[in-house]
Amino acid sequence: METALTRLVGVRHPLVQTGMGWVAGPRLVSAAAHAGALGILASATMTVEQLRAAVREVKSRTDAPFGVNLRADAGDAAERVRLVVAEGVRVASFALAPSRELIARLKDAGVVVIPSVGARRHAEKVAAWGADAVIVQGGEGGGHTGNVATTVLLPQVVDAVDIPVIAAGGFFDGRGLVAALAYGAAGVAMGTRFLLTSDSTVPPAVQARYLAAAVKDITVTTKVDGLPHRMLRSELVETLERSGRATALLRAVRHAASFRKLSGLSWPQMVRDGLAMRHGKDLSWSQVLLAANTPMLLKASMVEGRTDLGVMASGQVAGVIEDLPSCAELVDRIMAEARRSLAGLPATVAG
Repeated sequence: METALTRLVGVRHPLVQTGMGWVAGPRLVSAAAHAGALGILASATMTVEQLRAAVREVKSRTDAPFGVNLRADAGDAAERVRLVVAEGVRVASFALAPSRELIARLKDAGVVVIPSVGARRHAEKVAAWGADAVIVQGGEGGGHTGNVATTVLLPQVVDAVDIPVIAAGGFFDGRGLVAALAYGAAGVAMGTRFLLTSDSTVPPAVQARYLAAAVKDITVTTKVDGLPHRMLRSELVETLERSGRATALLRAVRHAASFRKLSGLSWPQMVRDGLAMRHGKDLSWSQVLLAANTPMLLKASMVEGRTDLGVMASGQVAGVIEDLPSCAELVDRIMAEARRSLAGLPATVAG
């Protein structure tokens, strides 16, 4: 199935596996890429050298195009961009809008730039700055999210920009892909659906929690890092919701110290990064430090398998996913479903 997305990045299918921290490592990314989707490495939880090793591992596993997700506001963003260019990575994606200068630097080197946005005005901004495509995530999506549903946000963005738009938030099958194409999207991006595959390195106990979840078991909280964050409801989330300001500050300091040791960042660098992640809002020091909660609490679950100590970012689609196919099986199934849906449309309309 050829779309503006497949032509732009050179993949076989208009599907994107998103860059999920601690989840989108070399094994998952290479499996998604080899299956014909665009696999994206999550680099925010890696050091520069770990990222270099991960990129080279993906390249050793597959010749298919893949991407790297970058934090535009990270202190070492320029070094990571140089790495992406030097290693010949096809796509650079961003969770926060990159600057005009960063987009230009990547494009001059032949790298396709695809930022993720959650609002029409953000899509208009990055399109004006030269982004090649944009991923637009509706409120159904996992992790940091907004409150506008994909079915409302997607057509707004499609109408507002003249670059390919990739829909995210609420997608897991071929019917969703066809629906997104009908809205004018060039493809769909999925996180939770790829997390729940046999190629994912997420521990089995954690995947079991996702598979057991109903739609009502997926909630949005601001208690992890001060921003709306969609995740599975758990005992820890309930505890965070009940925490007072002093308890939240102590927890934030503890996790910030752990993340500082893991990342090698200094305290001033962490505070600067935390302030940047807050988008300039009027925040307490507790909220700034809470920015360090996300990587450590995600690591506890996604790497260590501690569902009691970690948080589990999740799209609402977890409530309707019931199996763990390989990436190849998943991609083949989605594309077969999409073709059946398209073939059945004339009969449905005529009826």
